[in-house]
Amino acid sequence: MSVSFDSYKVFYHVAKQGNITSAARTLYLSQPTVSQCIRNMEQELNCTLFLRSKKGVILTPEGELLYRHVSVACKHIWEAESELSAALRLTDGTIRIGATGTTLHHYLLPHLKQFKENYPDIKLKISNNNTPATLKALDTGLIDFAIIVTASGMLNDYQVFPLTEFQDILIGGPKYAGLCSHPLSLQELCTYPLICMEPASVTRQFLEQFFLSHGAVLAPDIELETVDLITPMAENNLGIGFVPFDFASQKLEEGRIFRLSLQEPLPPRRICLVLSGEHPLSKAAELFTSLLRGNP
Repeated sequence: MSVSFDSYKVFYHVAKQGNITSAARTLYLSQPTVSQCIRNMEQELNCTLFLRSKKGVILTPEGELLYRHVSVACKHIWEAESELSAALRLTDGTIRIGATGTTLHHYLLPHLKQFKENYPDIKLKISNNNTPATLKALDTGLIDFAIIVTASGMLNDYQVFPLTEFQDILIGGPKYAGLCSHPLSLQELCTYPLICMEPASVTRQFLEQFFLSHGAVLAPDIELETVDLITPMAENNLGIGFVPFDFASQKLEEGRIFRLSLQEPLPPRRICLVLSGEHPLSKAAELFTSLLRGNP
């Protein structure tokens, strides 16, 4: 059988309205064209679909069976067309973003706010996780793209677009305020209790490489899952830790924590947009990533 969708659409409207003339008006077709289409379908399917009368048409049992399936199919197709049209007009759709705690707080929030103001009908689904989990979600198509802090060697299989840089700083609570008097060497720093991210995090790997490059070994006393906990830990004199400047700026202004300096300068880190290449972006996601890259 090779009945076309156009024929099924004619069948659907005739069955729904129970009248060939009314269906022809809905479809902007002539009545003979609609009648011929139904006859062709009946020949192709080898059964009678309608019983004709002066009042119109009614479905045969075979026609009822076909209509139950065709009506569902037609509704799904037209709903899909409607959703697609809305997505292309950016009046509907969802963008699924994967971001780490650092990138969400340090970089992404104002961009989310601006995009939502410009396109209020687009839904935003934000997954906040560590870098390995975020990249895994990108690989499996659970998110459209990732905003992460990069580490060397981990992004060879992705499309990577640098967005901005940020600087980590060393902070301590009132107990360690006296250390502000002079720059600390990494060897001296290691004699104090250190607060750091857990070993699987990109931040931890970055700091371990930095320490090793200067002949020191990072051995934290406290390990945390999220970077936003480091500042309150330091404020309560539980140790000294590295955080992005934005995470500590308010507490620094209030004098509740103190910025310590190092003899060995800590290099800045880079926030990047990461795309899989395996999963095409929707128009909304493509627009958002273009705005992030400065290509509106």
